[in-house]
Amino acid sequence: MSYFENVPQVKYEGKNSKNPFAFKFYNPDEVILGKKMKDHLRFAMAYWHTLNADGTDPFGSGTLDRTYGKPDTMERAYAKADAAFDLMTKLGIEYFCFHDVDVCPQGNSLEEFKKNLSDITDYFKKKMDETGIKLLWGTANVFGNPRYMSGAGTSPNVDSFVCAAAQIKNAIDATIKLGGLGYVFWGGREGYDTLLNTDMDFELKNLARLLTMARNYARSQGFKGVFYIEPKPKEPTKHQYDFDAATAIGFLRANGLADDFRMNIENNHATLAMHTFQHELRTSAINGMFGSVDANQGDDMLGWDTDMFPSNVYDCTLAMYEVIKAGGFTTGGLNFDSKVRRQSYTPEDIAYAHILDMDSFALGLRAAAALIEDGRIDKFIEERYSSWKSEIGEAILADKCTLDQLEAAAGERWDTKVPSGREEYLQEIINSVLFSL
Repeated sequence: MSYFENVPQVKYEGKNSKNPFAFKFYNPDEVILGKKMKDHLRFAMAYWHTLNADGTDPFGSGTLDRTYGKPDTMERAYAKADAAFDLMTKLGIEYFCFHDVDVCPQGNSLEEFKKNLSDITDYFKKKMDETGIKLLWGTANVFGNPRYMSGAGTSPNVDSFVCAAAQIKNAIDATIKLGGLGYVFWGGREGYDTLLNTDMDFELKNLARLLTMARNYARSQGFKGVFYIEPKPKEPTKHQYDFDAATAIGFLRANGLADDFRMNIENNHATLAMHTFQHELRTSAINGMFGSVDANQGDDMLGWDTDMFPSNVYDCTLAMYEVIKAGGFTTGGLNFDSKVRRQSYTPEDIAYAHILDMDSFALGLRAAAALIEDGRIDKFIEERYSSWKSEIGEAILADKCTLDQLEAAAGERWDTKVPSGREEYLQEIINSVLFSL
């Protein structure tokens, strides 16, 4: 019996369809700005939330059955893999992502964990060959086990550091084995709760050592893909070292890692850092560090990482606007780091959630492309900065001015009038384009 036996093949039926198992806006082969929609969006299933999350919260036990009719052994791992590839095939999702602990039991020793990971990735490889589905990126969960309670790369305990290195090595091997396009580092415990017990300088240097060792090992094994840092300001620690894109980029540059690493930006993490999704994408792009995206959203009324499936088309529009402007995805994509709500407990709800996500970003893509083709926003920005094309503006940009020269030029400009920023006008352009689709 298939876990998703009640989910049919999901196809595009257009915006007037009332079929809950149909895409209303995501038409994978439709060409937008010279590229198929599926290639703009590069959707990927998140193994951890989609196949593992059971709805447990601090106030109650799980409400979602994630046993797949099997005991918690390798039998369940294989049944879970069958369910994963069945769902991706029915939804037309061409990529997936995973942590090492998502896909198989850890067993009672490192050797048992290695064997389980090797066996399940053998099975993955077979399923990938059968379906054509590819691995977007892999990673290691070095934050969940109690040995990582004080960090992994930043732990005060050297044994924890050593164990994390072993897990990362094996996760890199699995990623290479499956032809993964990237490898992600999320510093779930790489931070602190209080500086009273923390040697920050020591911890940051050790984190750089671990990332450098991982980079060097992967390259020695022939890995040609991209390494990603996924910024998050807090939770589970009070302060994480990869606070936001700017902080992570500065850290990578300071430690000679910028050439190999890019950002994996998550919407909900951006809002926790008091930024917008658009801001984190723009910050990554202008620093040459745009890479991949965890596609989810938070709840404005809740101050934690809710990992909701995105439905805010306005956010999706501004995100895809940044993605297109950054040149689009190369090795990255839109990974559904999202989980259904506790009350959405059936397998069908997982399919509905992915349809929502894929349609939301498809709408965002259509609107972003229309905004770019419309051209009014680009034209406005060009005009807003047009004074820099003057003689003195060009001299400043060419680094040919001194403060003395600028003081001499300031007198005749002392009563200058700065042009209006017209934020409301620009927002109306977005609305007019979005709601005319």
